[in-house]
Amino acid sequence: MMNQRNSFIIQGIIWILLLLIFYLVTPHRAAELVILGYGFLNIVVFYLSYFFVTPFIFNKKKYYKAISYLVLVLLVSIGVKYGVALVFESDVMYYGTDYDKRYTNAQYLWSAGLVSLFFVLLSFGLRLTHNFLIQEREKGMLENEKLIAELSFLKSQINPHFLFNSLNNIYSLSYHKSDKAPEAILKLSGIMRYMLQESDDDKVQLKDEIAYLENYISLQQLRFKEPLAIDYKVNTESLELRIMPLLLISFLENAFKHGVVTNKDHPVRILIVVENNRLHFKVSNFKNKSYKDQASGIGLENLKRRLELGYPNRYTLMIDDKELFYSSELFIYL
Repeated sequence: MMNQRNSFIIQGIIWILLLLIFYLVTPHRAAELVILGYGFLNIVVFYLSYFFVTPFIFNKKKYYKAISYLVLVLLVSIGVKYGVALVFESDVMYYGTDYDKRYTNAQYLWSAGLVSLFFVLLSFGLRLTHNFLIQEREKGMLENEKLIAELSFLKSQINPHFLFNSLNNIYSLSYHKSDKAPEAILKLSGIMRYMLQESDDDKVQLKDEIAYLENYISLQQLRFKEPLAIDYKVNTESLELRIMPLLLISFLENAFKHGVVTNKDHPVRILIVVENNRLHFKVSNFKNKSYKDQASGIGLENLKRRLELGYPNRYTLMIDDKELFYSSELFIYL
């Protein structure tokens, strides 16, 4: 409603400017007539064309009906203008300072037709622009809906992927009758609560995402008899910045799945730094050579696609895959 009102205001300003131009280029004896009479007639021609001719061309594709209405609008407008000219002949049909020159009927009808045609073409241009803007807006909405749907699908892939791995870990603890099993279930419950509730938002606070990563590490600790060898550093100027949820977990999953995580000589290094609204997140680990399946699965591929959709031209992802070491590094402008 607000946009429509603004559109009417803009159109009103344009009409006033056009009538002012006509006033300045018209002999003063006919200026009021041009503004009040012909100005009004031309505006009527414009809107008749805009609402009753152009829709059949651009929307309904009924060209014969459009041409018929166009001819009708032009003929009626020319006829009305000619009638006005005959009534106010001395002000309209004569030109020059001494009334020494008079338009012939053919000359006047031709000029009246050209002016009407100008306003018809003006209405065509406005309708074409209007339709183009609507199509671009609808195209943008469809693309946005598509991106949202794809992001939702990618996010939904994370939950069962993570759940599958965690349940396997808890199964292993239960199978060996470990006292850590109840604690692992409690940790998993807290993590799943975050995944189901907080991550419904498009963005979450960075501190919540970091807490999620820390809970994940705690859950993984329950799998091992030995303490985890983790070199974990956080240096951030603000934990209130917002980030896409569940974006960073793939790094950790990859490290715990394919790396050695209990070797104090080669700890898993986790770095989180935020400076000038840029997040630097890095995870590096010593490779577990006994692990035969070196494929990273859907995790990192999912991550790359989410980055492309959520942070186009605002991120850098670097993977360093060496014989013994593996590291993944991410820079994002939040």
